[in-house]
Amino acid sequence: MIDSHGRNINYLRISVTDLCNLRCKYCMPEKGIKKTCHDEILRFEEIEEIVKKFVSLGIKKIRITGGEPLVRAGIITLIEKLSKLKGIEEIAMTTNGTLLKKYAKELKEAGLTRVNISLDTLVDEKYRTITKGGILKEVLEGISEAKKVKLTPIKLNVVLIKDFNEDEIMDFIYLTKDEEIDVRFIELMPIGQLKQWSLNRYLSNEIVIKKVPELIQIESRDISSPARHYRLPDGKGNVGLINPISCKFCSNCNRIRLTADGKLKACLHSNNEIYIKGLMRDGKDITEVLYNIVKHKPKEHGLENGEYIEREMTAIGG
Repeated sequence: MIDSHGRNINYLRISVTDLCNLRCKYCMPEKGIKKTCHDEILRFEEIEEIVKKFVSLGIKKIRITGGEPLVRAGIITLIEKLSKLKGIEEIAMTTNGTLLKKYAKELKEAGLTRVNISLDTLVDEKYRTITKGGILKEVLEGISEAKKVKLTPIKLNVVLIKDFNEDEIMDFIYLTKDEEIDVRFIELMPIGQLKQWSLNRYLSNEIVIKKVPELIQIESRDISSPARHYRLPDGKGNVGLINPISCKFCSNCNRIRLTADGKLKACLHSNNEIYIKGLMRDGKDITEVLYNIVKHKPKEHGLENGEYIEREMTAIGG
C-alpha cells in the first residue's frame, strides 16, 4: 500500500493486550492504568480477520506487542494462525523477555520469526527498580532460550534514561562484539501521564556516539528501519540508534498500529484513532476503511512542537 506521501506501508503492529507483568517507570503510571474490559479487547478471530484484510492490501510484516503479549492466554494459537496466512513474510514479537524461557520453543514452532526484548539495564538492582520488582535473571534466561531455538536475530531494545543507564552504554554495545545480537538505543518518548517524567529524563542518542567513538556507521539492511546502524570494528552484531525526538524518521515510516481494544493508529504520536472493532461488529466490510486510513497516514508527527499523545504506551502497544 502506498500512502499519499509515497511511503510503502507494509508493516502492521498488533497489540494483543494492555496488561503487563512488569511496571516499568516510563511506561506504567504510579497509580497504574484503567484496565480495558474483557469485552472491549479484540478477540483472536477479529485480529485474524483484520490481518487478512491488511494482507490483501499489501501488509507483509506483523509484530505482536502488548503490554506484555505473552500474558495473553492463547497467544501461541494466534501466532500459528497468522503464520499460515499467505503473503505474511515475517511475524515478530516485542516482549520484556521474562516469560521467554517458558514459551520460546512453542513460539518458534508456531511460526514466530524473531523477538525484540526490552532491557534497559544489566544490573540486578537497577532492573528491579526500573521495572518495580522484575527479576533480571528471568530475562537473561529468556534470551538464552530464544537463542537456543533460533528466534533470531535477537534485538535488545534499550530506552536511554538520564541518571539511570547512560553509564551502561558501553556494556550494552560490547554485547555485540562476539555475538550476532543487535542492541538498539531508543530515545525516551513523552507519552500519556508520564510525559513530564520522560521529558525530565530525556537523553539524546548522540551520547552513544560520544561514549563509544569507535563505532562505525554501516548501511541499514532495511531502508524503512527507524534505526541508524553502527558496528564495532570486528563486531558480529549491530548497534542501532532510534531517534524519534532528536531526529525523526517519519519520511521512512512504513507502519500502522492496531490497539488491543480495536483501534487503528496511523501514527504513534497522534491522538487520531479509528474504531475498527466497532465497524466489524456492525457487520461492515472494513477493507475500504483500512485502505483510506493508510492512504491518509500523516506526513509526520509534531513532537517537536509539543504535540503529545494522551494514551499510555501500554494501551497503544510497544
